[in-house]
Amino acid sequence: MASTTGKGKAIFRVVSGNFLEMFDFMVYGFYATAIAKTFFPTDSAFASLMLSLATFGAGFLMRPLGAIFLGAYIDRHGRKKGLVVTLAMMAMGTVLIACVPGYATLGVAAPLLVLLGRLLQGFSAGVELGGVSVYLAEISTPGRKGFFVSWQSASQQAAVVFAGLLGVGLNHWLSPEQMGEWGWRVPFLIGCLIVPVIFVIRRSMEETPEFQARTHRPTLGEVVRSIGQNFGLVLGGMALVIMTTVSFYLITAYTPTFGKNELHLSDLDSLIVTVCVGISNFIWLPVMGAFSDRIGRKPLLVGATVLAIATAYPALSWLVAHPSFGNLLMVELWLSFLYGSYNGAMVVALTEIMPVAVRTTGFSLAYSLATATFGGFTPAACTYLIHVLDNKAAPGIWLTGAAILGLVATLVLFRKGGQKLEAPEAVAVG
Repeated sequence: MASTTGKGKAIFRVVSGNFLEMFDFMVYGFYATAIAKTFFPTDSAFASLMLSLATFGAGFLMRPLGAIFLGAYIDRHGRKKGLVVTLAMMAMGTVLIACVPGYATLGVAAPLLVLLGRLLQGFSAGVELGGVSVYLAEISTPGRKGFFVSWQSASQQAAVVFAGLLGVGLNHWLSPEQMGEWGWRVPFLIGCLIVPVIFVIRRSMEETPEFQARTHRPTLGEVVRSIGQNFGLVLGGMALVIMTTVSFYLITAYTPTFGKNELHLSDLDSLIVTVCVGISNFIWLPVMGAFSDRIGRKPLLVGATVLAIATAYPALSWLVAHPSFGNLLMVELWLSFLYGSYNGAMVVALTEIMPVAVRTTGFSLAYSLATATFGGFTPAACTYLIHVLDNKAAPGIWLTGAAILGLVATLVLFRKGGQKLEAPEAVAVG
């Protein structure tokens, strides 16, 4: 994997599964309203939507378990083997959601099976991001680690764009009634068809030279003990990740619901905005990852969080007062820039601060805890805050809180290990 072409192929092979994982998560978020009517029918549209979004968030509760058990498997048996296992589990969850009949046919078994599908997806996703990020960090060329690792997040944006374009097409070809009855299943079925292709691609991955060079492979017990000894670092990493997960799910998975229910825009308008956000994210992430290789991680992390604290709520308040397609696009692209700036530096920084022997587990656990407690519940939390505060701009409050946590975590982690993170090219990876 020494040549540029070889490195490019290696990046493509490892991020392909990451693409599928995020595609599945996005289509659930996009069609949460239709899923609510199919599997969670109640007398209250708000209650149905909350049940649907809570099921979306429940998948994230499995991520910490996946991070520990699958992360330990990857740290012991290798990056390649572990990432093939996560792909298989992810596929099983997707098939369940795509094929389970609705509540009218199966009764209470229907939402329970959908919940099981989300839990399987969450368990596998608990280590997917960490496994991919660590793999990219370990194959990166000197001084370009931020650029390499940024492709983990960039692949997610390709999934956002693909899911959004698919939604635009379906809304063009099918009526709203058809979309609500069966059209929402089409993206999940397409995800099922993609699985065999990605499985073949991922099986062709090579193990990282750094992992192969290791003489000691930790057992599950050793991994758990090491994580316990470094749990303060994991909690710091968790706080660092919260800003990323909240901002990402706010500007992608939640956008169609927010645009339709709160701004009263059409499904098509909201999906087009989401596609544009995905393209914007895809551009900013590698750009800012490479920029962090030049100036260090801390300036980007601090700058993005400060800007988010200063502008998130005012921008959402202005949008709510002046709802339109153009204004939604403008606000979302601004938040996309903040997300790309922050995440371009954050993901690689997280790989750098974790102990080498348990790098995958530590990274995955920090990421999973952040997603399980805050990020994954962003659509549900925003819907709830809007309802109880009677304030359609309330998602800006949620994002501001996440940015404050990200800023505090950055200052604490850089105070304790700042020299390593300030000079990323000097970090010892192994």
